[in-house]
Amino acid sequence: MRRGVAAWARCGARLLAAALLLLAAGFVWFAETVPWTPRDDPRPTDAIVVLTGGSERIPVGVALLAEGRARKLLVSGVNPGVDPATLLREIAGGAFSDRIALGYAADNTRGNAGETARWMAAEGFASLRLVTANYHLRRSALELARAMPGTIIVLHPVVPAHVKREWWVWPGTAMLLGAEYLKYLWSLSRPWSHA
Repeated sequence: MRRGVAAWARCGARLLAAALLLLAAGFVWFAETVPWTPRDDPRPTDAIVVLTGGSERIPVGVALLAEGRARKLLVSGVNPGVDPATLLREIAGGAFSDRIALGYAADNTRGNAGETARWMAAEGFASLRLVTANYHLRRSALELARAMPGTIIVLHPVVPAHVKREWWVWPGTAMLLGAEYLKYLWSLSRPWSHA
């Protein structure tokens, strides 16, 4: 009887070790494949979608709009306490205000996807350029693709100053990437979960 329990314990320990090794290998893959520069993709899209959460993202989206990369820009996840006129003046100096939409309904990445899908459908758009932090890009693209199957999504990563390429040397970056990796895994598993 004891031998059977010990055998099951050893088997369980091996399975746990294998699962942890797989999780660690997946994290290294995730961290090493974070994009550090936008791909030079000159094709215009119907829209530019900026997900809030970092100060660098909105200026990049506005610059892309000024370059003619899209007809309109959506800033998704704007804090409800922010005055639209003030924000538009701050982000574009008053220029393009008729081509910039502000979305206040989203408070997380899944919410960004839903808000973007509704806006894209209302505008009759079929393609977008996604502007968000480089570490957030993979999960954001996954959620947007789920919310809008068939929509063309061009990725445009923004690299925050506090996110370092040598992530293994910088504990803050490693922790940020680790947290995002776990969120990405949760997003991947969600179709099979009840959440």
